[in-house]
Amino acid sequence: MGDKIHINDSGDLNVSDNPTIPFIEGDGTGVDIWPAAKHVLDAAASKYGRKIDWLELLAGEKAFNETGEWLPQETIEMLSEYLIGIKGPLTTPVGGGFRSLNVSIRQILDLYVCLRPVRWFTNVPSPVKSPELVDMVIFRENTEDIYAGLEVEAGSPEAAKLRDLLRDALGWNVAADAGIGLKPVSRSGSQRLQRAALKHAVRRNRKRVHWVHKGNIMKYTEGAFRNWGYELVRDEFADVAVSWDDCGGDAGDKILVQDTIADIALQQVLTRPAEFEVIATMNLNGDYLSDALAAQVGGIGIAPGANINYITGHGVFEATHGTAPKYAGQDKVNPSSVLLSGVLMFEHLGWDDAAKDIVNAVEATISEKIVTYDFARMMEGATEVKCSEFASAVASRL
Repeated sequence: MGDKIHINDSGDLNVSDNPTIPFIEGDGTGVDIWPAAKHVLDAAASKYGRKIDWLELLAGEKAFNETGEWLPQETIEMLSEYLIGIKGPLTTPVGGGFRSLNVSIRQILDLYVCLRPVRWFTNVPSPVKSPELVDMVIFRENTEDIYAGLEVEAGSPEAAKLRDLLRDALGWNVAADAGIGLKPVSRSGSQRLQRAALKHAVRRNRKRVHWVHKGNIMKYTEGAFRNWGYELVRDEFADVAVSWDDCGGDAGDKILVQDTIADIALQQVLTRPAEFEVIATMNLNGDYLSDALAAQVGGIGIAPGANINYITGHGVFEATHGTAPKYAGQDKVNPSSVLLSGVLMFEHLGWDDAAKDIVNAVEATISEKIVTYDFARMMEGATEVKCSEFASAVASRL
């Protein structure tokens, strides 16, 4: 049995060379992509004398089939106890049924940052002319906004009660046949996300941070997010960062912090991607932005994701794509999303050496056009390989 990961009083993780790390295989193609990713992660760790003791936890369809529960309490308890975990994709129905398991895990563990780095690997097919200019990190708030799940169904007694309350207390008229949702955005929730984004920019020597919002319309939620971000810069980061309004765009050696409206941001990450390095935004905006940016560099099949609480040390690293059940068990799909999420996990653990090796090996493999079917069908002269064969090719280039 490996060692538990702990967080010390200064907020740093204590990680041995033989940690125990829980994993959730995932539904659908999880049976293919997780073993492939594990093969590479183990090889990279071994190169530096480390060994991970993997502890399987259940969630999703596999959990339901074995326990009758989609998200067993034991799984949440073990993720909480061991601090760090990694997972494949989990099933979520559209328009009904149980709530998103991914969202549930994030909110139960208060994983307030959804971290989505986006970069291009040489030779990856892209719909844009200069995908190499895309190199940015999105900090998406994970616990508030309309994803908080505070909504009532149209026609329900709860909707009628809330509609009456809104009319009587605030004079708001809501259609009788409307579903109603609440959009909480707090100062504390906004600033802990923005603080994490600014610290990342300092640590990684990034020079631009953008607050992305729709504050021109939603002034007291998204507009407040913008304002609280600038307050944070002045109150806590004045020695290393400055807002556009306070410097006129000339930040000198400091990090330049500015804001942009969400719809304009979605345009500018296409037309002027080199101007964006670190983005902090709310839940829904971040969902749109991270997937739109992923499309510019090859799609969500190669997009990693992490859900982190930097205060408690908890982190769950995950494939960002769906389960693709029709391909399950065919050893066909691209494992890069969950593999590169493992890279984020290694960086969170302080294993930057192994993380860098994996990134370099993935880039070397793809640059030689050794790819799974999703890229092979769009690449001239590609060598199409299976999911497991791609992992072996990456491992051999570590």
